[in-house]
Amino acid sequence: METFDRNLIRNYIEKNKDRFGNELFGLIRIPSISPLPEYKQDMYKAAEYWKNILLEAGADRAEVYETDGNPVTYGEKIIDPSLPTVLVYGHMDVMPVDPIDLWETDPFEPVIKDGKIYARGADDDKGQSFMHAKAFELMNKTGTLPCNVKFMIEGEEEIGSPNLGKWCEVHKDMLKADIILVSDTSLIASDQPSITTGLRGLSYIEVEVTGPNRDLHSGLYGGAVDNPANVLATIISKLKDENGKILIPGFYDDVLEVSEEERKELNKAPFDIEKFKSDIGIKEVGGEKEFTVIERLGIRPTLDVNGIWGGYTGEGAKTIIPSKASAKISMRLVPDQDHHKISKLVADYIKQIAPDTVSVDVKILHGGYAYVCPITLPAYQAAKKAMTDTFGKEPVPYRSGGSIPIISTFEKILGIKSILMGFGLDTDAIHSPNENYPLENFYKGIETIPLFYKYFAKLNK
Repeated sequence: METFDRNLIRNYIEKNKDRFGNELFGLIRIPSISPLPEYKQDMYKAAEYWKNILLEAGADRAEVYETDGNPVTYGEKIIDPSLPTVLVYGHMDVMPVDPIDLWETDPFEPVIKDGKIYARGADDDKGQSFMHAKAFELMNKTGTLPCNVKFMIEGEEEIGSPNLGKWCEVHKDMLKADIILVSDTSLIASDQPSITTGLRGLSYIEVEVTGPNRDLHSGLYGGAVDNPANVLATIISKLKDENGKILIPGFYDDVLEVSEEERKELNKAPFDIEKFKSDIGIKEVGGEKEFTVIERLGIRPTLDVNGIWGGYTGEGAKTIIPSKASAKISMRLVPDQDHHKISKLVADYIKQIAPDTVSVDVKILHGGYAYVCPITLPAYQAAKKAMTDTFGKEPVPYRSGGSIPIISTFEKILGIKSILMGFGLDTDAIHSPNENYPLENFYKGIETIPLFYKYFAKLNK
């Protein structure tokens, strides 16, 4: 095996960077939108694309597996069963592109502008997961791969991974590994590396309020018939108070309180509140007053309306009382909160406060548990050393406000911890129009990942 050398890594990246970009662009051009069923065939195209990429990168084998939903691409290279094994997880599916009119370029025709790749999936998660394929190729081609590698790339992360848990149960032996390595998170800043040590869980519901059996003339019926849109707005207004506290009875019962010491450590992370407000165009932050913004973003549960609709929303006027009004609502959860319990608490509360003038249906769409990674894990130490090498400064542990529900499922089913070593930025506009990913971060990830393998293999001898 060749000696691990950063110049070797950098030279390989420099020599192949244009090809890396072109291959990533090929993956991005596949509109693998999992929330929309009409893109089902594109999920299979993306799965086959991943299979070929892994085989070309040096996998011993790679296959596309069926699930009850979208496919999973699995690949592996076992160089010595006695060596440690890293299981790389990523996802090939992306979010819808609406509102399309806010995109400055075609969301599935990637362009490079101001040193960034602009496209749906550029960061989340095609760009970030693709770094692992290229780092894997680099280690194979330079003879520096120090341990076994397995890849699991799924097609349903953006809809809560409803079928991956079952697939993992069936293929538990095939997926045996010492650690799961994931790049689907962000850095605190481009000049401050960080490793995500916690993810919030998720409960996601859809509420439908139904009033009259058809849309009614608002002049002929207004004043005598409750408007479902008005009722829905009232219900939503009763879910939180003016200080951001969630009003659903029992919602906070199981919240794991974070110690004062840990809160102090958490708040040592660099955070510029004025820049935070400026970047997203707000005058003032909201949320629970007794917690700092960093704490609100990482260690506290939330409730947010993700979408609301009903009645006439076209141009001009149409004076109706709509028959129905709906909203999608998500709750980000923290350790010890059970998403099944929370979903039921919220559904019961909404039905309880709804007036008898309407009927309410609440669908529980999906959910997941929170996840915490101890910084004492050898894999965490390997990630820390690798990022210190490439960034020139130590990464800070950081609890993200986001959710990747399948991560806690991996721990429950496979019994394996995950290291969340992401290279995105908060400014990458994931899930939004004009999603982007800095090329510098893409190449930095490819440079860092082989060093993680190097240190992980050393720490697990």
